[in-house]
Amino acid sequence: MKVYDELRARGLIAQTTGESEVREMVNGGAAVFYVGFDPTADSLTVGHFVPLIVMRHLQKAGNKPIALIGGGTTLVGDPTDKTEMRRVMTPETIERNAECFRRQMTRFLDFSEGGAIMVNNADWLTKLNYVDFLRDVGVHFSVNRMLAAECYKSRLQKGLSFLEFNYMLMQSYDYLLLHERYGCNLQCGGDDQWSNMLGGTELIRRKLGRDAHTLTLTLLLTSSGGKMGKTAKGAVWLDPEKTPPHDFYQYFRNTDDADVIPYLKRLTFVPLDEIAAMEHWRGERLNEAKERLAYELTALCHGKGEAEKAKETARALFSGGPGEGDMPSTTLCGGGTLLTDILVACSLVASKSEARRLITQGGVEVDGQRVTDPLADLADKRGAGSCVIRKGKKIYHKVVFT
Repeated sequence: MKVYDELRARGLIAQTTGESEVREMVNGGAAVFYVGFDPTADSLTVGHFVPLIVMRHLQKAGNKPIALIGGGTTLVGDPTDKTEMRRVMTPETIERNAECFRRQMTRFLDFSEGGAIMVNNADWLTKLNYVDFLRDVGVHFSVNRMLAAECYKSRLQKGLSFLEFNYMLMQSYDYLLLHERYGCNLQCGGDDQWSNMLGGTELIRRKLGRDAHTLTLTLLLTSSGGKMGKTAKGAVWLDPEKTPPHDFYQYFRNTDDADVIPYLKRLTFVPLDEIAAMEHWRGERLNEAKERLAYELTALCHGKGEAEKAKETARALFSGGPGEGDMPSTTLCGGGTLLTDILVACSLVASKSEARRLITQGGVEVDGQRVTDPLADLADKRGAGSCVIRKGKKIYHKVVFT
């Protein structure tokens, strides 16, 4: 199966300009394509999986990826899917975040000579002369059409700053420059970026009289309609210091039944015929599919060694054993010993009120004993040096007192 057809079969493609041309281009390994990543944090999250996986598919088929770090566009902020203006970041913070992105992307892409390249749009956007930019680029954009774009509609009622209004022009200019400098002929990104991406293809057509294409990727949501990678503790990060490999594995091991097959198709390289055989699995067999999903993604992001350890620990937990060796843990230096405080400190709950409610409902065990008193004190556990807290049926956490 050719790469374009495989991406279609895996449900990764949302829409594209000139589908027959794009299919021929990528199947023949003739695409020089880019995906933009705005470094708004010091780590990628699982929300970046879809573009990274697509980039890897395309590179394996002979196409050339350009990973565009949005050091310049991050200074402005993309209004897409935002209800309020993005926090303005300093250039130093952006550069530090960009370096973290670079390291993590090497697990997905081959950056050796002749392979993928990484560029930062701060290198050209921060050097633009504003008047020249307006005369050269701004003249090709209709304000009426821009305001009708989906990426601006959600912000108009709250108030769209002129700073953000420039984002489409800057993203379009990126495509133009990459086209001229590297022969970039395809832009890939989330389907919510369709309007911004079309701006780039239109700018290339108007300025250079050439065709360039856009391919948008399916937004990966959970079966309940929420964003993948969001938990009560926050985002699921690729940085092992922010989300330990065990927690990373456990997130996907706990995937809802309805999401397992779509995630296997879109986020892994497991052959489609193997996934098709799993579609009829139920009960314990479906848990095997969840383990496969968790293992494949943990191995991709953290290596096979960490994936093996996480798998063995998770199996011990699901079978009732504590598996303390690789269990996520928190070291508490001083502080109170109330169970509610400890649950919050370990990020097992978001607030003390949630902790009290969870305890009262019988959702917490300490060293194998269920605790239902919201005023429970673990002072004796501090004397013992540590304890294991179990939240619900599947989440274990070791607490070390110093």
